[in-house]
Amino acid sequence: MTQVMGIVNVTPDSFSDGGRWLEPAEAIAHAKTLMNQGADIIDVGGESTRPGSHPVDEATELERTIPVVSALADSGIEVSIDTTKAAVAEAAVDAGASIINDVSASLYQVAASKGVGWIAMHSLGESATMQDSPRYGDVVEDIAAFLSEAVELGRRAGVERIWVDPGIGFGKTTQHNLELLANIDRFAEIAPVLLGASRKSVVGRIQARSDARATNHSTPSTHSRHSRHSRHSTEVFFTDTADRLEGSVAIAVWSAYLGVEMIRVHDVEATVHALSLLKT
Repeated sequence: MTQVMGIVNVTPDSFSDGGRWLEPAEAIAHAKTLMNQGADIIDVGGESTRPGSHPVDEATELERTIPVVSALADSGIEVSIDTTKAAVAEAAVDAGASIINDVSASLYQVAASKGVGWIAMHSLGESATMQDSPRYGDVVEDIAAFLSEAVELGRRAGVERIWVDPGIGFGKTTQHNLELLANIDRFAEIAPVLLGASRKSVVGRIQARSDARATNHSTPSTHSRHSRHSRHSTEVFFTDTADRLEGSVAIAVWSAYLGVEMIRVHDVEATVHALSLLKT
């Protein structure tokens, strides 16, 4: 059965909820709310990896995450730490985290030495520049090859629990993301899959197109909930991050249907309710 991972970003600048849970007490309370809504695990992150973001120093990330991880683990909640830094991963595991959610796909030795699970995600370059001009020969097979190699490295190191994440939105165009979602079962051939597409720009763009057709507007910008982004004189319309629930839930159900083992989401309650339909 597909598990639901609830997102708790202890950051000021994450793309969807930056600043909302920056204080430890608020982050802990939010995590417990997500658990009450049906989450199986809480993913705690102290550094934004959104496109265009820049790294934070190790001390800051430790200060943001470890009190939250420790409190949640002490409450009996399973926790993953979302980080690319070995020292943060080690400290979080020592504080009670049982999974390292690794955007860099490089922390397998830490996971092995600590005896915890490891999520290897694909990302094309650094967060600050990964969306500049992402290109692939065959996006599905290129990323499958990358993740297959990561899994092999993890297994050789001795990691027993490994998930792969194709990295929706991490150095991919909208078309790349849609191709990955259409072929998400390809990655289940490699290892159990974790998918994180919740509230991401691909959802906003598809929903904006749908809204434009449904309301018969000449452009989506006439709808109040749309934002506008211009790049190279080409306007791209997308719904705001808070208005991407339907698309995020649809992707969660689609992914679960195709065998994804874990789905990382902001909107736990709606996702859990939708996934329950697959049990009937």
